[in-house]
Amino acid sequence: MGVLTVSNLEDYFRDSLRRVTRARAVAAREATQHYLVNLLAGFARSENLFLQSVNGAELRPLALMLSDALDEPAGPERNLLLRRLGDVALFIAGFFGDSLARKPVDVDYYSRMGEAAYSTLSNAPASRRDLLLADVYAELADKFLQFVDALADISQEARVFDERDVLRLYEVWVKTRSPRAAELLQKLGIQPAHGNTSTRLQ
Repeated sequence: MGVLTVSNLEDYFRDSLRRVTRARAVAAREATQHYLVNLLAGFARSENLFLQSVNGAELRPLALMLSDALDEPAGPERNLLLRRLGDVALFIAGFFGDSLARKPVDVDYYSRMGEAAYSTLSNAPASRRDLLLADVYAELADKFLQFVDALADISQEARVFDERDVLRLYEVWVKTRSPRAAELLQKLGIQPAHGNTSTRLQ
């Protein structure tokens, strides 16, 4: 597959996000779309996602990120840490959800952590910025899995799906009932069976 060249990351992610949310009939406020575009463009630079440590670049576990936030008194610093927790959870679940299926912490875990972080932010503004973003945080919390699927669609455009990942994809569907995971399984000739954990080959 060739390398995709874009002149402006923000424009690319804005167009992609509008296309995939329209295709999935996911309504999103303009401010929420703007937030997501900035999130994607920011994390496209690895130094914004990974932290430098003595062991090199690493991604702090979500549980420790939550602990860091809760160690702070209520206020702007705690909210900044909660925002990073929500952003990282959303980005990783969206762009790398398939690879999480066989790990101890899966997409469902990332989703619960991200939803909780954004929900807390929407209900506990600690700065003027928080107040302006309260509705955005609320929408991100309410539609977290829908936005995970939208980000996964954007990620999917950059690679060819490997059928060897079908089991991991099915495990994602079992845990989250993601419409996107169901659609990809159907394209591979597998119909997820609602109500149990078996599959039916078409």
